[in-house]
Amino acid sequence: MGNVLLKADNIYKSFGATRAVVDFSVEIDAGEIRGFIGENGSGKSTFSSMVAGVYSRDSGTMYVDGKEYTPHSTVEASANGIALVVQEAGVITDISGACNIFLNKEDRFSGAFGINYAKMNAAAKEALHKVYADHIDPSLSCALLNLEDRKLVEIAKAMCDDPRLLIIDETSNALTTEGRSILYKVINDVKAKGGSVLFITHDLDELVQVCDSVTIMRDGHYITTLPKEQMDIKRMRELMVGREISDNYYRTDYAPDYQKDVVLTAEHLVAPEINDVSFELHRGEILGIGGLSDCGMHDLGMALFGAEKLDSGAVVLSDGTHITNPKLATEKGIGYMSKNRDTEAIILQYPIDDNITLPSLSRLARHGLIKPREERELAKKWADRLSIKLRSLHSYCSTLSGGNKQKVVLAKWLGNESKILIMDCPTRGIDIGVKEAIYKLMRELKAQGVSIVMISEELAELIGMSDRIMIMKDYAISKIIDRSPEVTEKMVIEYKI
Repeated sequence: MGNVLLKADNIYKSFGATRAVVDFSVEIDAGEIRGFIGENGSGKSTFSSMVAGVYSRDSGTMYVDGKEYTPHSTVEASANGIALVVQEAGVITDISGACNIFLNKEDRFSGAFGINYAKMNAAAKEALHKVYADHIDPSLSCALLNLEDRKLVEIAKAMCDDPRLLIIDETSNALTTEGRSILYKVINDVKAKGGSVLFITHDLDELVQVCDSVTIMRDGHYITTLPKEQMDIKRMRELMVGREISDNYYRTDYAPDYQKDVVLTAEHLVAPEINDVSFELHRGEILGIGGLSDCGMHDLGMALFGAEKLDSGAVVLSDGTHITNPKLATEKGIGYMSKNRDTEAIILQYPIDDNITLPSLSRLARHGLIKPREERELAKKWADRLSIKLRSLHSYCSTLSGGNKQKVVLAKWLGNESKILIMDCPTRGIDIGVKEAIYKLMRELKAQGVSIVMISEELAELIGMSDRIMIMKDYAISKIIDRSPEVTEKMVIEYKI
């Protein structure tokens, strides 16, 4: 390291009255893996998007290899050796992996009779090989790929021209343990060739593992840059939020604490990725469900909401209702937070208030009509109660940070007075401040008698928040562990693998 690859001086960027990046300056050396952290809305994704040509800056100067750099598009950024892998879905699902990888670069494969797709598919296969994703058929439509493989296609797209600067914006949140190991190999390949990586993540353990240094942002401002030897997790948390953060933001009680009455029963559930699963959920219980990413726990969450068709078995509420579809589940006070927030939990191109009130429309209707004032009041009540940072309730959800999108998902189900919440990876891709707020809210809901099914890939979260941990392996329950101070990560892992 030592040669500066990217330099930014006094960068400003505003969206209306919101100052997203304020007088921001930073330098990233060639051969460096630089972490970027900050709370949701701190400006880190906005800055990286300006580097990648997604946004133009209001003022300030950027340099790449000592030359002034002003990209007007991602195509122009790519021509300058800069590639971005975004947090949200970054592929077009209706076209093939090969077409995604070489989007806007199709002229490389043009011939006398148009695009030579056989040649494009062969080049895409090589691009996927470079990112250790040989298992993906590039000729397939991305609609047929799972979320992780779509993300690997996106990484292949970013890497196909050997970028000098690779920007990873919360990408690891969408990946399994195996997918993350592939990503880390790609990152190290970039570094080995003398390139740089700008790595944005909320997982501070991952940050310490992967990065050479970290830059911390708060409210659009540069706070500091720490070298690897100074990357202490507690210190980084406090620099992110500007106040002291407790090391223990999980529950402090050490015994199962819920009411005896059963609110939901799963009776011998069988589906393609669920194998004879039975259990009871109690009033005021946080039932944690954990396992490896392909153990069936995410499918089980959808089945409890009626969104996964069962081959046999039943999901039965205390009043005898059999949950068979999401509409009935919603009417019966069940809320479902998908782990795929941007594609299944909210409608990005709809206003925030419409997203919040969507499940409550039937309750708000009087003789088939909904009073706009009541709809606005409901949206405002929950946006205020959850402290959603927004420009306006009429702003599109796509304008929000990841943590505030997650708050919108919570707001829509709490606004519908849900008494059972199915939360699939509830703190994925959100910062430490929002995570702390969600855990506090879960404790409050539990005290009010709300029952929570929390599906999580994080061992500390499962142990820290659950009354009982139901571990799944090979689509079935391998063990149920009661809350206790003796429960350890090693104990949970034994039944996952």
